[in-house]
Amino acid sequence: MDVFDIIGPIMVGPSSSHTAGACRIGKYARGILSEEPMNAVIKLSGSFKKTYKGHGTDKAIIAGLLGFNEDDERIRDSIEIAKKEGRDFKILEEDIENAHANTTEITMIKASGEKVVIEGASIGGGNILITRINDANVNINGLFDVLVVGHTDIPGMVYKITKVLYDWKININGLSLHREEKLGNAVAIIEVDDKISDKLCEEIRDIENVKYVTLLHSLK
Repeated sequence: MDVFDIIGPIMVGPSSSHTAGACRIGKYARGILSEEPMNAVIKLSGSFKKTYKGHGTDKAIIAGLLGFNEDDERIRDSIEIAKKEGRDFKILEEDIENAHANTTEITMIKASGEKVVIEGASIGGGNILITRINDANVNINGLFDVLVVGHTDIPGMVYKITKVLYDWKININGLSLHREEKLGNAVAIIEVDDKISDKLCEEIRDIENVKYVTLLHSLK
């Protein structure tokens, strides 16, 4: 970490971990959902659970779900704004086993009825770590653009996906593969150095046995 990681980003306070980081987790969750979240259950664990009222952690996460940045003055009014827009965001106080002290689990429902669950931690200085998407354990820090590709766990899928990136001359910074069970659902998490176009995403979506493709932009 450099000095700006320790001090934290330009933000609406009071805490880089409990406010700025929380807002970033909410905004990242919105990106993973890939549509406007109208309903969400937000579980606060550990230190988040104990101090969220004083630090506005609940307001910050909801602000992120609304698409606000961590320096947006509307964070303070995010709960009221969400209600006016007809959104139903519930806060639960419940510890998550073996989780970082500043952890939240956000359960969102798509318009199609599909449920998306993410778990994320605010690890200091406004930095975050997404540790779970649905049943897949992941490790996303938000420092790079990321492709999240859901697919069936069968031989050759990683080759087919990365070949598209190779053809488009996209440099891969990191790649991890997570699966629920053998030959079941799997998620490829691909960090990249270069900008990815919608057309490239569509090309990956067209691969047989790919279920979804989500592009998450870096938080930096």
